[in-house]
Amino acid sequence: MIQSIDYYAVAPLLVLALTGGLVLLLDAFLPRGPYARPALGAVTLAGVLAALGVVVSQAFRAGEAMRTFCVPDGLAGVAGAAPGSPDLVASAAPSGAQLGAASGALWGASPQAPPATVPCSFVVDDFTLIFAGLALAAGVIVVLLSMAQLASGEIPVGEWYFLLLCTLTGAVALPASRDLIMLVVALELVSLPVFALTALRRYDGRSSEAAVKLFLVSVVSTAVMLFGVSLLYGVTGTVYLERLAQILREPLTGTPLTGTTAPGAAQPPGTGAFTAPQGHEAFTGPSGHEALTGGRLSETLAGADGSGAYVSSLHIAYDPPPVLTVAVVLVLAGFAFKIAAVPFHAWAGDVYQGAPVPVAALLSVISKAAGFAGVILILAGALGGQAGTWVPLVAIIAALTMTVGNLLALRQRHAVRLLAWSSVAQSGYILAPLGVHDDEATSASIAYLVFYAAMNLGAFAVVMLVSRSRPRNELDDYRGLAFRNPVAGVALVFFLVCLAGLPPGLAGMFAKIVVFRELVGGGGAWLAAVMAVNTVIGLYYYVAWAVRILTPVPVGEGSGAEAGGGRTGWVPVGIAIALAGGVALVFSLAPQVVLDLLPEALVASG
Repeated sequence: MIQSIDYYAVAPLLVLALTGGLVLLLDAFLPRGPYARPALGAVTLAGVLAALGVVVSQAFRAGEAMRTFCVPDGLAGVAGAAPGSPDLVASAAPSGAQLGAASGALWGASPQAPPATVPCSFVVDDFTLIFAGLALAAGVIVVLLSMAQLASGEIPVGEWYFLLLCTLTGAVALPASRDLIMLVVALELVSLPVFALTALRRYDGRSSEAAVKLFLVSVVSTAVMLFGVSLLYGVTGTVYLERLAQILREPLTGTPLTGTTAPGAAQPPGTGAFTAPQGHEAFTGPSGHEALTGGRLSETLAGADGSGAYVSSLHIAYDPPPVLTVAVVLVLAGFAFKIAAVPFHAWAGDVYQGAPVPVAALLSVISKAAGFAGVILILAGALGGQAGTWVPLVAIIAALTMTVGNLLALRQRHAVRLLAWSSVAQSGYILAPLGVHDDEATSASIAYLVFYAAMNLGAFAVVMLVSRSRPRNELDDYRGLAFRNPVAGVALVFFLVCLAGLPPGLAGMFAKIVVFRELVGGGGAWLAAVMAVNTVIGLYYYVAWAVRILTPVPVGEGSGAEAGGGRTGWVPVGIAIALAGGVALVFSLAPQVVLDLLPEALVASG
């Protein structure tokens, strides 16, 4: 069977996938010359820029959200029905017209876009475009850093760029996913290539250790999340996020029930037999009286119509099963592993330090953005009706994450490890708005994530530059950097004060203001107080690092070029620093550029 596909909607994924295949072919057949590595890097960069151009064109496209991989019209009722519901029973035996419509849709006979009520697996809306644009823009910086990393010849180029493009493909697909299966597959497409990228630096024990730790953590998190996803499917009978949200709201109001009598059997006047929901006992209630069901009072109204069929307007209200709470907790725990939230954060420091710097930058921004996209889709989109369960948990996790991350960062003397634990703390700040039950919480989280991406990528770019001449990459290696390399030193100071939220790095200040406003307005004053304390803690290690950079060193001490490896080493890193610095500067001068990208309704239904 062939399903109609909107190729324009999936064009960014196709561009990245085709570029990955092209890179492998070129790596296999290009002669091993001095320009082979830069050529593969240029092809990869061109592919990422092309995909970003497609995303930008989709953003300027007028009209409704694009949907593809949708359930055919003839099967939509089955996909959206809850287990045991009358809709599911009625849809179990479709008519000839329904079979014809389903067959036509499956074979692509209907070229028009599916209606918004039809569940789809892939949706391109504002939410998708923001995260896809963020992932691809960050991907440009990571590719530039990769060019410098691969200049030494220690890492196979074709495999590196192919795995990187696979990760970007998953990061673009994940925010567009609108069913549980595609969500899990996209998340694994983001995670799996990173294991190999971390271990591609051969004969490096620290990289191998980091790859093993990341693999074990990711496997455990995937297993936990899949268990939760399977429970969600078992409870609701659907994998589509929109249908899942609808079904989980139904138990709060109930649905009309019908009862029947056997042909010829006498039915006492004023009474009716009813079939209870799955998992509840059947009961018989007299007309005009109240019956206790599921722990709540419900009025029963029954009557006969002469044919022996009795219809009731009874609405049974019952509490969701406890297994649903378990499912929510397991899914939240699985995503907490992916974004390095406390208490699932222990892997971050060793993995960031052992991985090549471009991979650490990828983990801190692209992988983290994909994880938060999944968190928002699952919690705010599919499980919005269960906010009473997950909102307190998210608030506690956010408070612990920002606190533990900052306290661990205080003790670090290695630049990448400090950025690793700083990234953990930043995850707590991004999670914080989701810890209050407010319609604009997702917008505040996404705004902070966009601000954070530019600042953090810039800091990693400067760290990459310094690491080429100072392999230890200790904080003391940055002493006097502003005098040895003024451009790199001033840029790193600017990125650090942005992360700290101090002037002139106003991007970080505006990001924190957006989150503070959301927390206070949403009733999370205690969480805002925790964030304020952690912001002060974070000032210490950011300012201490900046002071080292601006401290002069005695003549002859610490001398040496900061750009090792020739022009192929420092030119791409210099471009990356300039791009990240320019974006952070624009965000500092005009933060409304980011805020205008965040409409009120971000997640379109699938």
